[in-house]
Amino acid sequence: MNRDFNEWLLGFRDSIATWKYYTDFEKVYQNVEKIKDELNILNGLIGKKEIEDEFRRIVNKYPDVLKVVPILIAKRESEIKITDSKKNYVFNFKKTNYSIDEYVVFMKNTGLFDLLQNHIIHSLIDYVMGVEVGMDTNGRKNRTGDAMEDLVDSYITNAGFKEGDNYFKQFAASEITQKWGLDLSEISNKGKSEKIFDFVVKTPNMIYGVETNFYGSGGSKLNETARSYKTIALESKNIQGFTFVWFTDGKGWASARNNLEETFDVMEHIYNIKDLENGIISEVFK
Repeated sequence: MNRDFNEWLLGFRDSIATWKYYTDFEKVYQNVEKIKDELNILNGLIGKKEIEDEFRRIVNKYPDVLKVVPILIAKRESEIKITDSKKNYVFNFKKTNYSIDEYVVFMKNTGLFDLLQNHIIHSLIDYVMGVEVGMDTNGRKNRTGDAMEDLVDSYITNAGFKEGDNYFKQFAASEITQKWGLDLSEISNKGKSEKIFDFVVKTPNMIYGVETNFYGSGGSKLNETARSYKTIALESKNIQGFTFVWFTDGKGWASARNNLEETFDVMEHIYNIKDLENGIISEVFK
């Protein structure tokens, strides 16, 4: 089929956001639930005049409360490095490696005591809920990729393919070889690297290795992806009984259009969301 690259590119979408794209509240609730007991204990610091003494008392009685301190400054790591003019610190909040007095210094100098003592907040559970919502936005990039994968998955399923029977998720090239005896060494650098496809679809006459992605913004990764998939497309042409298929979309490709066009020119089976909507699944997987 002869297609015009520029016309094809014009059909790319700005967004593929699903309902849970912006914030995964279930994940937020789960993260807070795991540490709610420790947060409730630390609530005892809120509004305390002698907050340093109260902190020492709480930590001596409930040392596990220290593990939740990093999330109060929006950090997930249990180890936090601090550099000042007097000393280089490496605070461990999972296994204490300093005296309580030095953890007091941490709480004071990071502003956490001020936050708690001056009633700027009223509940650490509510506060951490907000922190988790903010940190969850970092997961949007991954959720975009997951959303494209889910979308393609729905079209494959609607076309009548059954998972575990004639289509598979996150399936390695070596698994294809083991299951159907197809030699894919051409695309695995003679067995030196392992290629894992988002999907593998099996029809009576062909095995399809499928990749999916969506890029809402630009970056160097897009050029790398286009070059990598161009290589796989060229290498797979020499493998009888195997076809490489790529579903991609997103306005981010505007910044890497030249590399994408190079791949488009040599790859027969490269499609976008509009192609999916127009029934390309049934035309390709035969």
